[in-house]
Amino acid sequence: MTGVSPTATPAPRMPAAFIGHGSPMNALEHNHYTDAWRAFAAAIPRPAAILAVSAHWYITGTAVTAMARPRTIHDFYGFPDALFAVEYAAPGSADLADEVVRVVDPVWVGLDRDQWGIDHGTWSVLCHMYPDADVPVVQLSIDATKPFDYHLDLGRRLAPLRDQGVLILGSGNIVHNLPRMDGSRPHTGFDWAQRFDRDARAILTEEPGSILDLRGHADFTMAVPTPEHFLPSVFVAGLAAASGETLDVLVDGCAYGSLSMAAYGLGAGPPTAPAEDGAAEAGSLPDATVPLANANF
Repeated sequence: MTGVSPTATPAPRMPAAFIGHGSPMNALEHNHYTDAWRAFAAAIPRPAAILAVSAHWYITGTAVTAMARPRTIHDFYGFPDALFAVEYAAPGSADLADEVVRVVDPVWVGLDRDQWGIDHGTWSVLCHMYPDADVPVVQLSIDATKPFDYHLDLGRRLAPLRDQGVLILGSGNIVHNLPRMDGSRPHTGFDWAQRFDRDARAILTEEPGSILDLRGHADFTMAVPTPEHFLPSVFVAGLAAASGETLDVLVDGCAYGSLSMAAYGLGAGPPTAPAEDGAAEAGSLPDATVPLANANF
């Protein structure tokens, strides 16, 4: 891709997705969740570029990567050397970065030309979806200083990019509470996690523009003790609200008690066989010597 231009010949509207990325070990492992990510990519048109909103670029500002060759960032602890050796050498796209700035105006977005790159929230998913790393990738940060409504609105503002062949990908987890994780429950969630995940699913598949109603859910503070993994779903809900669409479940399930692995597609239609809770293996946990709360995944 040489660029994303508002004057280019209109492309078919590109689907979008929210992926529950879970453990970064999913980059090396194959399971029902990673199979669903691969199936989604195979079912949609090849994107001109990818704009990723990852839980792991959570900073005090809104910025977009604008370098030609973004580095692969290994932002986690306690995992095998093989995971730290992964390189996802996708090109960047200064043209897409400039277009992000244009479509969200007057919201300010800074251009990051030399600091960030592609973090594991993005590459652990894309190495399954686009294993050849031959689609340009740009990341958009999550601004920790802004309220939830800001992110929903920003998702709406990004919607025109879908008509330019850009795949917008949110990567986080609907339920993400690392201190509460229980390695003895690899295939299921605690009752509160399953309740919140179920009610989030109802909103995303019926009225995604109402996603912020979940802030009043009885289990919100347990499911979302910090907002960064939840907010990528808010961006994708904003996209859906902008086009009047609802999301489809790509794959479903909880793992390790307090982690939702649910993934949702927008504009691609439902898959043939989404997983039910408790039906699938999730990515492995870090070395037992590293507290889960410190592993950063």
